[in-house]
Amino acid sequence: MLNDRRMTKKEERLLVYLVDKATLSLPKDWKDTLRVHPMNDGKMGSLYLIPNNLTKDYKERHFGRQVSDCHFYDNDGVDVIASLYVDDNDYLLELDIWKVNFQPLIEIPNDFHDIET
Repeated sequence: MLNDRRMTKKEERLLVYLVDKATLSLPKDWKDTLRVHPMNDGKMGSLYLIPNNLTKDYKERHFGRQVSDCHFYDNDGVDVIASLYVDDNDYLLELDIWKVNFQPLIEIPNDFHDIET
């Protein structure tokens, strides 16, 4: 698919954090086989997640549920919320990144924090 690519190291670090927090049961090689497709979100960094074992186009998949989230601060000090979603078959679906001022994300940091409820 056009524009599909491998994750960057920083995207991978964030995804691993969210997957571990969600306690999902994924194949051991999920990181090695996962492809991502940038979403049209004003360059905030959201990604469609495309596991290797799927035959459906990512646009044909259906939302299942949110499985984890976290927050961090961008380099300009603005709060960012990252949420991980799976489809209705519990396959990774989306990494939603929302910078609260709707500006483009500068950089995914090394540290993430649980969202206080």
